[in-house]
Amino acid sequence: MYLRTTQRKRSDGSAVRYLQLAHNQRVGGSTQAKVLLNLGREDQLDVDGLRRLAASITRFTDGDGAAGVLPGRPGEFEVTASRPVGGVWLLDGLWQRLGIAKALAGVLGSRRFSTDVERVLFALVANRALDPSSKLAAAEWASCDVAIPGLLGMDEDQAYRAMDLLVDADTDAKVQEAVFFACADLLNLEVDLLFFDTTSTYFERDKPDPALGDGGERDREGAADAGGGAAVQRAPFRAYGHSKDHRPDLPQIVIGLAVTREGIPVRVWCWPGNTSDMSVIGEVKDDMRGWRLGRVITVVDRGFSSDENLAYLTRAGGHWIAGKRMRDGAKDVAEALARPGRYQHVRDNLQVKDIRLGEGDKQRRFVLCHNPQEAERQQQIRENTITRLEAELARIDAQHQKAQAAKTAKAKASQTAVHSKAECALRDHPSLGRYLRQTATGRLKIDRAKITAEQKLDGKYLLSTSDPDLSAEDVALGYKNLLEAERGFRDLKGTLELRPVFHRLEPRIRAHVLICWLALLLIRVAERQSSQTWRRISLELGRLHQVTLTGPAGTVQQTTTLTAAQQQIYTAAGVTPPPKITALTPA
Repeated sequence: MYLRTTQRKRSDGSAVRYLQLAHNQRVGGSTQAKVLLNLGREDQLDVDGLRRLAASITRFTDGDGAAGVLPGRPGEFEVTASRPVGGVWLLDGLWQRLGIAKALAGVLGSRRFSTDVERVLFALVANRALDPSSKLAAAEWASCDVAIPGLLGMDEDQAYRAMDLLVDADTDAKVQEAVFFACADLLNLEVDLLFFDTTSTYFERDKPDPALGDGGERDREGAADAGGGAAVQRAPFRAYGHSKDHRPDLPQIVIGLAVTREGIPVRVWCWPGNTSDMSVIGEVKDDMRGWRLGRVITVVDRGFSSDENLAYLTRAGGHWIAGKRMRDGAKDVAEALARPGRYQHVRDNLQVKDIRLGEGDKQRRFVLCHNPQEAERQQQIRENTITRLEAELARIDAQHQKAQAAKTAKAKASQTAVHSKAECALRDHPSLGRYLRQTATGRLKIDRAKITAEQKLDGKYLLSTSDPDLSAEDVALGYKNLLEAERGFRDLKGTLELRPVFHRLEPRIRAHVLICWLALLLIRVAERQSSQTWRRISLELGRLHQVTLTGPAGTVQQTTTLTAAQQQIYTAAGVTPPPKITALTPA
């Protein structure tokens, strides 16, 4: 960093010199000068003030001015602010490098806004990745608690306005499509396998949303949006349904997520809380077909593998890998499990067997997978369960015999009631009741046939696929990568704290989910390129601060010394670290 002068001639032939603060940076194979600050005309500068500023910076960087400085002494600086900048700087670098800012600018169009919508949206995404909070708290965090490049401050109204614009721009997933293809071009992503799964998130309220037409607040909002006409009847967005969070007592929404084999999120969907998994595959297929990803094999779990869904995935030359339910009594599953053959050893914990049923166009292909380690674990769990069952049944039999031996009717009735209640509780137990059967007399016995049938399935899971060319090993390993979608849901609910959701309007809820999706994309790219977990990355970069020094000569903002670990993270992510001096403002 240095001071340089430039010269400009006037019309009368006289020359005027200007002073600038600049530094050299390498662009491609050459070095170019970058102007950091225009100090003004040379003949109008306070030269003594510049000397004091230079002396103060020298004392501070040499260590003499860091301690023992009395505030208010001429030429000395006082630390007036310190904000973490490391994590935000990395996220902003990835935000720009992945082309997300350009993608948002493209879908938002040429409209002019009083605030920088792109910077506000980035602040919301960065808050979700570093310190998840409500939009009100996020506005305060961005204004007071962290240094965000290009954003001095924001308020809650700007946050909500940016969210509304984001949802408007994401019609037909235009934002997600633009962002993903920008990332795919930069990271050379190959979307040959597309993993899809769903989850649910609940809302802390007593009742679901009323449907339009019920006379509620949603009616008035819908009528206003329609220009004052009558509201259109439609199902509520937050509704009761099958909860994957084990909270069936609360209304919820269903979230779908598609990821690549590297775990990079491709697209996110939101549906009403009572949507069934079986009913969304067609929409997912149609939405992704419009993106023209080329030849894609869709990988889904057992909850989506109905015959109708798999047939729909095969349209237009598509292929799929799906898990199959082995205990539903399906004829083709029984035939696949009964087919003899040798397993092919893939890994220490994975063996596969390729099974083909039928001939010609009606041929069905299955891959039976076996995990010896998981088989041993399941066997041990079942043996412990049987031991516990035998002890419970012995205790109930003892109570029954005691009741039969009682002489008084009162004692007999009391003991029989205790016996019936204990048997009902045991029969309805979620893990113990599966191995019990009830005899004609109403007594409970251990179902040995059920135990034998379960032993044959220990450590096994069955897959089906429509691709005749994939090897059985690739099918099995491809299905195992479905864990990346589940990992994405864990990060959404854990690291990014998707819930609690503080919004009630459907567009705001969708915007909240989309912001979480953008945050997941950034942290997944950071993890992939640095080979570290996001927790480790955010913890290490959180120690890099931007310090503001203020004195009579002006204000200077500089970052703390970059450690080797921090430098390694920035280098791996392809992001230039923050400069030593980020701003210099003479008095």
